[in-house]
Amino acid sequence: MPKILCIDDDPGVLAATEEMLEDVGYEVAAVRNAEAGLAVLGRGGIDLVITDYRLPGMSGLEFLEQIQEEGIDVPVVVVTGYATIDHAVTSIKAGAIDYLTKPVRQGQLEVVVSQALELVRLRRQNEVLRSEVSKLSAERTVVGDSPVFRRVLDALGTAAPTKATVLLHGESGTGKELLARMIHDLSGRGDEAFISVNCAAMPEHLVESMLFGHEKGAFTGATKRTAGAFERANHGTLLLDEISEMRLDLQAKLLRALQEQEFERVGGVSPIRVDARVIATTNRDLQEEVDAGRFRADLFYRLNVLPIRVPPLRERVDDVPALASFFAKKAAAEHDRPQVVVAAEAIEKLQRHAWPGNVRELAHAVERAVIFAADGRVTADMISLGEGSLLPLDESTRPPDAHLNDGALVLATLDATEVQAILIDDALQKTDGNRTQAAKLLGMSVRTLRNKLNNP
Repeated sequence: MPKILCIDDDPGVLAATEEMLEDVGYEVAAVRNAEAGLAVLGRGGIDLVITDYRLPGMSGLEFLEQIQEEGIDVPVVVVTGYATIDHAVTSIKAGAIDYLTKPVRQGQLEVVVSQALELVRLRRQNEVLRSEVSKLSAERTVVGDSPVFRRVLDALGTAAPTKATVLLHGESGTGKELLARMIHDLSGRGDEAFISVNCAAMPEHLVESMLFGHEKGAFTGATKRTAGAFERANHGTLLLDEISEMRLDLQAKLLRALQEQEFERVGGVSPIRVDARVIATTNRDLQEEVDAGRFRADLFYRLNVLPIRVPPLRERVDDVPALASFFAKKAAAEHDRPQVVVAAEAIEKLQRHAWPGNVRELAHAVERAVIFAADGRVTADMISLGEGSLLPLDESTRPPDAHLNDGALVLATLDATEVQAILIDDALQKTDGNRTQAAKLLGMSVRTLRNKLNNP
């Protein structure tokens, strides 16, 4: 039960107040002057203070001012006589949470104490919620001020107030979902639901149910009616993450839902109308997917109303210092480490990396470094990176089965696998690590190139 500190120089009143509180079930600490009350507060564990206004030595008002000066966060109820109601008003203005008039009655005391403690509970709950909101805000912080990234942010700001469908396309790890949330937060739907569906992670047999919901008995295990993502996103935003992974047969149903803002639950017969703003993301070239017959052209055109390309990190290296600092602070907080500083040589090393995993890879690299930064400073040797330097290859780094001859690449092997690796390596060298441009030189899709790099 809450513990209450009572302060009154009248032993009879003090004993009566203590008895009434204990009868209700509260734990009570009773003292006869403000100085003793401060000593009790100093030991902690007090949830509420009830103090008389008139006390010997330090008055109740001076006591209230003193605990505020010392930063003691505890609510105070002031007890005053009938003839001194102005004292109660003065106390409230000075920060008291409530007041009682003498003689204090059992019912009156119970009500005031209960309300005061409930207010304390709500204040503490609010602090927790604000902390969680602050944490979420930090996780959703968009960091970057490079010219290429500012253009993206400008495009997002233009798209956000509209109802148009947005297609965010870019490599994995570039922060497309974070930017989708930014669009939602900046739109007029920011206070409504933001529902995210990962089309690549959904079990194939449940995709339709997860998107449109189902009726009871629609399939084995459907024991009750369930709302799908579209229905839950009504008046809000629906993010279709990795839209390119959706089955062709479901793409037709999705197209109808987007065009008509209407759909039917699995096993249902009645149409359901919704008002959901759709944002889609993809790490593939959807036009190439359309050309290959893996994605419906009409759905592509419906999604491609406001296309926004999210640049890879290697195209915005000017943002690496700010991103590294942000991730270092975040990692230090998450792992209960002291705040760290990323040294200049570490920043230089980070800026020279090609970041095939983009911002996600950078965040993990910085997090690893922070864990090992015992002295609060991340140095270059703490930065562990994979392959992918932006530095152009030279003769010393070129594979041994190939050499340059008047600008031409001469192969010394007929092994198809080795030749393929050599050609990919040369294309990346010529494009300074730009996979999109390298894929065009090689006559293959970016997805194919990525698969070959990830599975040599």
